[in-house]
Amino acid sequence: MPDFKDNFSTHADIYARFRPVYPPGLFAYLASLTPTHDLAWDCGTGNGQSAAGLVPYYRSVYATDPSEQQVKLAPPHGRIVYRVEKAETPGLPDRSVDLVTVAQALHWFDFDLFYASVKRVLKPGGVFAAWAYGLPDIDPPLDEAVKRLHDETLGSFWKAENRFIDLEYKTIPFPFEALETPRFYITQKMKLNDLCGLLYSWSAVQAYIRTRGADPVGEMLPELGRLWGNTGEEKTVRWELFLKVGRI
Repeated sequence: MPDFKDNFSTHADIYARFRPVYPPGLFAYLASLTPTHDLAWDCGTGNGQSAAGLVPYYRSVYATDPSEQQVKLAPPHGRIVYRVEKAETPGLPDRSVDLVTVAQALHWFDFDLFYASVKRVLKPGGVFAAWAYGLPDIDPPLDEAVKRLHDETLGSFWKAENRFIDLEYKTIPFPFEALETPRFYITQKMKLNDLCGLLYSWSAVQAYIRTRGADPVGEMLPELGRLWGNTGEEKTVRWELFLKVGRI
């Protein structure tokens, strides 16, 4: 699959194991907005997290990602069709889709080409939804350490597109009739090992390792362990979703 920004194939297994799971209420809310529930298209599906969340509400889910390695790790389901495709060029008929979703991926797309495809495939009254999340919220000392890793250690290794997440998707183009939405949060229990796995899933961490031959997470582990305390203890971790929903 040429000409796409492949920032995750080399560590797709880490991504699949450690990225947080989206709240079920998000998918119930999105499904409540569409008049019919025949087909949902999940773009940039990665390992299929959002596709799985859509299954209870739609007869069929079309899930696409340009990374073959990511798609290979998506759990199969009888009502999910996985395709290795770029979001800008889906193999879907015109006016066939009730809901289009993009989780933690819209900032990587060619906006003009992608939005043209969204408008082509959505049914009249269909809904487009995109969301992302930023840094985890654990407790102030740990949050400060993770932010320092993100901003200082990894600062030059983030792509320009990541800036859209830093700005909570407020500056991302959105050529749809925007809807007011409830707030949604990811909340889950994590151990220190889970937090480290999440950090290793960051594209900038992997870029740092490839470029410098050093491990920024491993170097920070003694500090993280001290701040965590009992490393076998679970802590509650929360992320707020930056949600943009619109209708054509």
